[in-house]
Amino acid sequence: MLQTAAVNVFLVEDSPLLRSRLEAMVADIPGANAVGHAEGADDAVRQILATLPDAVVLDIHLKQGNGLDILRAVSAKAPQIRFYVLTNYPMEGYRLSAERMGARGFFDKSTEFDRLKQALAA
Repeated sequence: MLQTAAVNVFLVEDSPLLRSRLEAMVADIPGANAVGHAEGADDAVRQILATLPDAVVLDIHLKQGNGLDILRAVSAKAPQIRFYVLTNYPMEGYRLSAERMGARGFFDKSTEFDRLKQALAA
């Protein structure tokens, strides 16, 4: 059973289908709310800094820019935001870069979707 969480989550995902799945997952976490989404890096940085969510779920490869650029830009200005990377590219180099920049979790879209949900609910 998941613990009750009070968390505002911003989603950075350029696939509408996966973004819908993420929104449903967030809605399934007691007390969690999806407070916005973006498909590209520039828009994501602007919206995240405007909304200051508790957590951000980032894809690495986007239509414009990448998630690691967003992590770098936002964490420098808002270090309290928790970042979780959810990607189809779970390569060790990406994982290490994300962790060095402060990501709290790094998850493979195809095998670790439920682990992301647990991390957001914690």
